Amino acid sequence: MKYNWQQADWPHFRYSTEEVEELLFDYSQRAGKINGILEGLPEETKSEAIIELLVSEAIKTSEIEGEYLSRKDVMSSIKRNLGLKTAVISKDKTAEGIADLMIDAQNTFKKEINNESLLNWHKLLMKGNTSIQAGQWRAHEEPMQVISGAMGKEKIHYEAPPSKIVSKEMNHFIQWFNQTGRGGEKEIKKPIIRAALAHLYFETIHPFEDGNGRIGRAISEKALSQYMGRPIILSLSKAMEGKKKDYYVALQLAQRSNEITPWIIYFVKTTISAQIDAESLIEFSLKKAKFFDRYKNQLNLRQEKAIQRMLKSGSKGFDGGMNTRKYISLNKTSKPTATRDLQDLCEKGVLTREGGGRSTSYFLNLI
Repeated sequence: MKYNWQQADWPHFRYSTEEVEELLFDYSQRAGKINGILEGLPEETKSEAIIELLVSEAIKTSEIEGEYLSRKDVMSSIKRNLGLKTAVISKDKTAEGIADLMIDAQNTFKKEINNESLLNWHKLLMKGNTSIQAGQWRAHEEPMQVISGAMGKEKIHYEAPPSKIVSKEMNHFIQWFNQTGRGGEKEIKKPIIRAALAHLYFETIHPFEDGNGRIGRAISEKALSQYMGRPIILSLSKAMEGKKKDYYVALQLAQRSNEITPWIIYFVKTTISAQIDAESLIEFSLKKAKFFDRYKNQLNLRQEKAIQRMLKSGSKGFDGGMNTRKYISLNKTSKPTATRDLQDLCEKGVLTREGGGRSTSYFLNLI
């Protein structure tokens, strides 16, 4: 079987956008809405929402590759990069590296890409990884293959171009990316389409020994950011990781032909999903800000601690809600005190109560 890069029409991708025209319009509308909401947020709330999305992107882009990072370490590294105070100092070089990549991608979104910038991203990403030659295109003679299955029963899903032509292929890719940007000689007017093509094109070349997926997704977000004129506020990786199997199936199919309409459809739908998630997160950040403004000076330290902990888990709070046992454990307090505090929070409208007796659970009432 010939892969897309082995075919005579490589890399001239063909596709139809007929099936996703409404979604492309929807994307533009949502992008404007998200921008408007962000502009209207207090600076502290805006910063919190952006940090949450950066943390989500950093964690999920690694999880797609089977690497699980500590949220605290990633948050610490991102805040440090942004010059913000952090109570936790991360010692995890992997978390530090992906955070450095996320921030550099944000800070340099307007710039064209080149060999130096991509190799630098790889150096950042590979911090702490001594088994990989960081900041270099792959050079080994063995085929770069995506394989699954036990030893002796391997199944080859994809084989990338040989190392000896990677440098040439990357020069073509870099030229294509820069020429198709806004105002470029071969501008692609629809930002999601350019992002989809960029990701597939880069992943097909697979220029590094490791880290191709994470850098490829950063390139896609750069493409979207360049069109918006600001760093894009969404997490493509979170949307992809939620249905990881679909991502790999769509990518594998697209690497068998240069007619890639199914990949375009997949990518557009995934980007819209990421937008919807970003909207929810931003709205949640706004609700939190209003919530604490509304109940300012009405909660004791134990109650504030419990509410802050619940809010870390999202708009619904703890899985299963807060209960007396959790409250006691969190605050190291007595049962009577926990019961009084929770009752007071219900009377103030902060929490709603469900169930009864030992099965009573409390849920956040963010309006």
